[in-house]
Amino acid sequence: MKALKTLQTLHEYDLTLFNRLNALRLNEDLIRFNRYISRSGDGHLYLLLFFWSGWQQGYQSPLFMAILAGFAIERPVYYILKNSFKRNRPESVLEDFHSVIEPADRFSFPSGHTSAAFMIAVLCGYFYPAIFLLLLGWALLVGVSRIVLGVHFPTDTLMGMALGISTALISLEVILS
Repeated sequence: MKALKTLQTLHEYDLTLFNRLNALRLNEDLIRFNRYISRSGDGHLYLLLFFWSGWQQGYQSPLFMAILAGFAIERPVYYILKNSFKRNRPESVLEDFHSVIEPADRFSFPSGHTSAAFMIAVLCGYFYPAIFLLLLGWALLVGVSRIVLGVHFPTDTLMGMALGISTALISLEVILS
């Protein structure tokens, strides 16, 4: 009974924060900015970074191996969670709500964009500490953009953040040990 009440309270906070962040959609410039930020987490930059790190530093370099290990861990876990929880996206759940963009798939939990962004931010920040805070800021913006664009609830992005950070730390432990 108490667990159910806790879940209900969490859901209410989730909806409240979602609605507040979606109020930002009223400004066309902010929508354009959020689309741009969201697209930066689509995966193209990760592939470029992956191949650049291999080409520049060698295919046995720690950054290359960390990205490889990170995605080898993160993507399967992400797919298992997404297809196990099967949480519907805001547009499917909220009456009279329409997302700004068309999501790539049906379910929203966890946010794959946020997960990958935080994983890359932590991995690159580990090897390039001077830009770590900048990378974390970018990853946070990717997560917020997914909410503002209406394709994720806040807890989807929070779980994505946790998944991304934890897989980055696990991959660092694997390749550096």
